[in-house]
Amino acid sequence: MNEEEQEEGYAKIEQAKNQSPFLIPAAIIVAGFFVAAAIVYSNKTPALPTGVGAAVAGAGQQVAGSPVRARQVSAQDHLLGNPAAPVTVIEYSDLECPFCKNFHATMHQIMEGGNGTDGYGVSGKVAWVYRQFPLAQLHPKAPDEANASECVAELGGNEAFWRYIDKIFANTPSNNGLDLALLPKWAGELGVNASAFDACVKSGRHTKRIQDDSADAAAAGGQGTPYSVVITKSGKTFVINGAQPYAETKKIIDAALAEK
Repeated sequence: MNEEEQEEGYAKIEQAKNQSPFLIPAAIIVAGFFVAAAIVYSNKTPALPTGVGAAVAGAGQQVAGSPVRARQVSAQDHLLGNPAAPVTVIEYSDLECPFCKNFHATMHQIMEGGNGTDGYGVSGKVAWVYRQFPLAQLHPKAPDEANASECVAELGGNEAFWRYIDKIFANTPSNNGLDLALLPKWAGELGVNASAFDACVKSGRHTKRIQDDSADAAAAGGQGTPYSVVITKSGKTFVINGAQPYAETKKIIDAALAEK
């Protein structure tokens, strides 16, 4: 907002003083809006709270020139694609994050292709690893959903896990909007025993894993979700920060694939 608009805001306050007293509050509110807007837009964008990062911004990318400290991929990870792929995308995600919901669809397009594009998962070039990074301060339901998904993985296997998080992302309105009563229903639809699922969820035995994934995200530089680390066989790392669109995500993956 420029200086002329700021002056207009102050003029409205002065004008209100000469009008009916019943109009003064409304006029001041309107004028105050212009003044406040001028203050906000005349300064730099304020820093986001710690732990929010890309969950709010939802964009921005950077390429890391030095190794990022992501935990080494193991058999315990939730992996989609070829385990021996030359490039692995490790995504740290929150099941109630709207940007994660968008990026989940982007990663499926990366892996499966479609609309004239080749799938990097189909060709065996890229593996996709999903790690839990629920931001409980923003989305109090997200840890429960993460816990439920880990129970599905334990009881139904890796394929069931991926189908389960697909189901959550496809149906949640995001931002803490999912009805948690649907979680056992969807687990049952994937063939998971209802009583075993209920016992697993209540036990909290996957809490440490979720905490470890979140700590790993922070160690790798993640301050919000989604946050992804792209790793080549040579150990070179790239970062996808936020819900990058398909073209930008593909560009980073292609750069990783070009590494010797």
